[in-house]
This record gives sequence, C-alpha cells and structure tokens, in this order.
Amino acid sequence: MKYTQLGRTGLKVSRLVLGTMNFGPLTNEADSHTIMDAALDAGINFFDTANVYGWGENKGRTEEILGTWFAKGGDRRDKVVLATKVYGNMAADGDAWPNHDKLSAFNIRRAVDASLKRLQTDHIDLYQFHHIDRATPVEEIWQAIDTLIQQGKILYAGSSNFPGWKIAQTNETARRLGSYGLVSEQCLYNLAERRAEMEVIPAAQEYGLGVIPWSPLQSGLLGGALRKEREGSAGSRTTRRLTDSAIRTQIQSYEDLLDKHAIDPGDAALAWLLTRPGVTGPIVGPRTAEQLESALRAVELELSDEVLSSLDEIFPGPGPSPEAFAW
Repeated sequence: MKYTQLGRTGLKVSRLVLGTMNFGPLTNEADSHTIMDAALDAGINFFDTANVYGWGENKGRTEEILGTWFAKGGDRRDKVVLATKVYGNMAADGDAWPNHDKLSAFNIRRAVDASLKRLQTDHIDLYQFHHIDRATPVEEIWQAIDTLIQQGKILYAGSSNFPGWKIAQTNETARRLGSYGLVSEQCLYNLAERRAEMEVIPAAQEYGLGVIPWSPLQSGLLGGALRKEREGSAGSRTTRRLTDSAIRTQIQSYEDLLDKHAIDPGDAALAWLLTRPGVTGPIVGPRTAEQLESALRAVELELSDEVLSSLDEIFPGPGPSPEAFAW
C-alpha cells in the first residue's frame, strides 16, 4: 500500500479509503469484519463512515459494526485513521426532533458522543460535516469543534459535499478565530463527473485540504457496466443510466480503450483518480472481500500518457475556472 499526507496535516493515510456504507444494509456484521481485517492486512489504514449509515430504522448500525470490530482488539483501533460524519437526523425517518440534526453546537455535541459510543472508541480522528448548514453561523460550528478537540474527542475536522465558496468561507472564519480549519473535503468526483475540478478542488488545494472522492466508479458506470449488462449482472441504477444513448456511446468508447490496453475498467477509474492533483485517495465501498481485492490492484496500476490522454478525450473535464464558464 502507498501512503500520503492528509492535506496539510502530518497525518499519513493510505491511498485507498475503505468506505463502510454497505456494512449493515448489504453486508452482514461477520462479513464486514472480514473485509475490515483484509483491508488492514493490505495496509489500508483510512476507514470512512457516517453516523446515519445503516439508514432508515437502522441509522447508526454501520458505526456499531465498526465498534464491535474495534472491540476485538489486536491494535485494530490504533492502526486505523477513523473518519465519521455529522449532519443528518438520527431519529427514525419521519420522526425528526428539533435540534437533532445539522451543525448547531447542540447537535454536534450530542452527535459526537453518540458516535463515540457506537464506535466503542474514545476519539474520532476526522470528524466531517456531511453537508453545509445554511442556518448555523460558521463561528458557532468552530466553537463546537474546538471544544471537542480540546476535550480529545476529535483530532481534525473535514467537510463533505461543500462547494468551493463554502470551503473558503469556513477556513477563512477558522483563520480569524485561530482555529486549524478544515483538513479534507469528501466530494463526488470521478472520470464521468468532473465538475469538482472547477471550484471545489482548486479551493481545497488553496486551503490545504486533502480531496477524498466518493463514488469513484459513478455507481458502477465506470466498472465495466456494458460487460456486466451483457452478463446480466449490472445493477438497476447503472442499467437505467445506460438507456441514455450519449452515455452508452461514451462508456463503450471507455471500455473499448481499456480492452485495447488489457486494463480492467474499475481499476482504471481508481488509478486515474490517484493521478489527479490534490486527491488523497478515493473511497472504495466493497460489499465483499473479493471486491476489496480487485480495488487493491489500482494502487499499483500505472496509466500511460497515451491512456491518460485518451481518457481525457472520452471524458473531457470542464477546464479551469473561471475560463470554463467565463468565455
């Protein structure tokens, strides 16, 4: 496994991030533990989750599964850089209670304590804001975060799904208050969805945030979707997207290119992200140990200049900001 610094911090993290969103809803506890053991054995030390994972009536279940894995001992917790998120309401769907969601100091305090209990740990390494909160002043958010850092409950703060302007506002406020500020941004970014290159990634680089892309395979579209469609194994969401003729033509060109170079499409999509400026590592969310094993190949895959150039032709980025939209 290869490692890099998380943004401007001194924290070393693996170039692949283990996403745990499937743990609970799609992968049972025993299999989830097997996947986490395999990830740690492979050198992946960066695990990502969120307090709402488990969804519906089972919100928090994913954190509980990580907690029972940590409780097995064997230095599991000491070896893992643990990231979770706060924002969503943890009550059962349709049963929301005032002040039990978003980023008020009230909710941040109660949410972090609840996550620590489910995770069976005394601290969270990276506490991420799952979405922007339009109602809570940034000053209040940093007051709550700095208190948690002083209490030893969290070490760093990060964002998720923030636009570029919000990254700037949040870190400028932190600077004014003497806070350390955001150290990472978790955003939607992959070959087929490159809008983050216009504002989000430049802002992250300017403020020293590590970029952690989610959905690196665009919900399976970049993982050999046409081949899986022929085999009858494509997911329903992927199949629906392939009904768009323009997308279908684009994916066909993508798969033809990689067939020519004998590269697996999923490996290529992950390896491409690892070449992108500012990217710490993409989140992979395996449902099985076999899926994790296939993702590990991407770390060692070196894409040639020819392949990288061809990928840009198939999936052109938006171009630099402001030129991409100014003229």
